[in-house]
Amino acid sequence: MDADDGTLDLAFMALADPVRRRIIARLSRGPATVNELAEPFEITKQAVSKHIQVLEQAQLVTRTREAQRRPVHLNPARLEALTSWIDQYRLVREAQFRSLDAVLRSQAAAGGPRPKE
Repeated sequence: MDADDGTLDLAFMALADPVRRRIIARLSRGPATVNELAEPFEITKQAVSKHIQVLEQAQLVTRTREAQRRPVHLNPARLEALTSWIDQYRLVREAQFRSLDAVLRSQAAAGGPRPKE
């Protein structure tokens, strides 16, 4: 996934909706049809289809054709790309926290100021 703003915006906007996040969670267990995805929701199948379209535009899900069925599949590569984008910032933060921990341990070993409790 390119890390351009438009691509990221589409994915994160798609995931901002709780219904779409629940659809993603369901698809993490395997493909499902629109009817199967609509079951737990108190919204129309047409509304679920619109949510799926948003997820498709963000490339988070794909559809295939199997005879009369059109199952929806999770796109794990796309989710992995989002995770990688997030991880680059998490790793920077973790390094900063490790540096801070080292400074605090050094101060404690030298009898320096102790953090207030």
